[in-house]
Amino acid sequence: MFTHLMTFLLLVGAGIGCSKSKGATTSSENNTNVWYVSATGNDANAGTINAPFKSINAALSKVLSGDTVFVRAGTYYEQISFTRSGLLDKNITLKAYPGERPVIDGSHLSVSGWMAMVTFSNVRFISMEGFDICNLSTAAFNADPEGILINGNSHHITIKDCNIYNIKSNASLNDWRSAHAILVIGNGTSAITNLTITGCTIHDTQTGTSENVTLAGNIDGFVFSHNKVYDTENIGIIVAGGDNLHPGGNVATNYARNGTISDNEFHHNTMTRTPDVWGPDRYGAISIYVCGGAGTIIERNIVHDSDRGIGLVSESNIYATRTTIVRNNFVYNCWRTGIYMGDYLNYTKGGTKNCYVVNNTLYQNDRVVGAFGEIEGEIRLTENCDSNVIRNNIVYARPDDVFVHKYTATGSHNVIDNNLYYTTGTAKWIWNGTAYTSYADWKTACGGDAGSTIGTDPLLVNTSLPDLHIQSSSPAKNTGIIINTEIHGSMDIDGKPRIVNGKISKGAQQ
Repeated sequence: MFTHLMTFLLLVGAGIGCSKSKGATTSSENNTNVWYVSATGNDANAGTINAPFKSINAALSKVLSGDTVFVRAGTYYEQISFTRSGLLDKNITLKAYPGERPVIDGSHLSVSGWMAMVTFSNVRFISMEGFDICNLSTAAFNADPEGILINGNSHHITIKDCNIYNIKSNASLNDWRSAHAILVIGNGTSAITNLTITGCTIHDTQTGTSENVTLAGNIDGFVFSHNKVYDTENIGIIVAGGDNLHPGGNVATNYARNGTISDNEFHHNTMTRTPDVWGPDRYGAISIYVCGGAGTIIERNIVHDSDRGIGLVSESNIYATRTTIVRNNFVYNCWRTGIYMGDYLNYTKGGTKNCYVVNNTLYQNDRVVGAFGEIEGEIRLTENCDSNVIRNNIVYARPDDVFVHKYTATGSHNVIDNNLYYTTGTAKWIWNGTAYTSYADWKTACGGDAGSTIGTDPLLVNTSLPDLHIQSSSPAKNTGIIINTEIHGSMDIDGKPRIVNGKISKGAQQ
């Protein structure tokens, strides 16, 4: 009798949520359900661990706020669409079963137009964790295969520990070659907010004229952290205005902003992966790219062996790239420039405004000449750079490299100072198109840089590997200038305190 009574009370306590979720494993404590999917299941099943669904979409059609869907190892040949939302503190969670790795595979799909394998449209409070998302490709005209698409009025979306690869456009450039591993377009009536992409790997893609991770349009608040983006055809990540992907948006809000790109590794993001498409001498990709975006912090990233390292560049006549901080990064062995600011020459006029490039370590970039046969420089400023600050950087140039290359007389009120310049060759700067090999002449030309040092080896730990950390006796140690904590950040490249006993080192490591 007592047993029957307790069973009755538990059923009553489970409430309406249990009756809606018949068949799921239910937690009566918070009235949430756990569903299960297996490649050997059946969509007519109840969705329990012993009677799982076969398709992920079958489970997603059942979920309520707070529910979790566990997906067992196996390959799922389906397009996934989230049609239901969670609530604050009651996310809907789609995740790999512990210790297993499910694969969402697009190889059985025929790509038509712009098509994603996983779609979040006008949904919120959702987390997706632990999946491989792969093998979606096409050679069709004006098609765009995508691993993940997030758009509309979506917010509070988390993508965690996913592995995205073999998302490819095989079309020619004339047929509008384009693809995305992750495409986020803020094209709803309100901003996409609280977007987190973390712990993911993105690799072996062909994105054509597009980017691997695109954040464009009305996006206000995002985190892209602890990811690896490598072996890709073009740009690693872009934070952009929406004048291309969402041309009808409100100009006041139609740009991505207020985000963080931190603790990632980018390498071999390069057009040289597909020379049959781009030609043998195209090096136009940028690993981390803010293009008409604003308020972005780029910190503690390692960027190497890509066409270009970090770009604060505008391709827009509407939006400047602005109020962005690039700090505490290692950038090395890129084909062209390490850090790039300004416009594309003779193309746009948005420019780069009120940005900071501080405490970065650049090492031997510029392995090939630029598009005009020039040396782009470790730090490159093209047109319309205004009120930017470049301080406390270690700039270790190749023997025939240029430390700073400013192309034209456009732009004003830029501050360059307190850097450590070193090369085993001849020191060289270019300012407004004129080259200087004398530090004194350079200071006169640029109207600043009086506090920098030239010709002193920064004593990096290892220049062969390379290891860009500094030795304890480095002249960069504790010789930087403190602007303020908001600009420098609280942590160096290794996550250790950035300012110690009121002192800051030059370069990325304290």
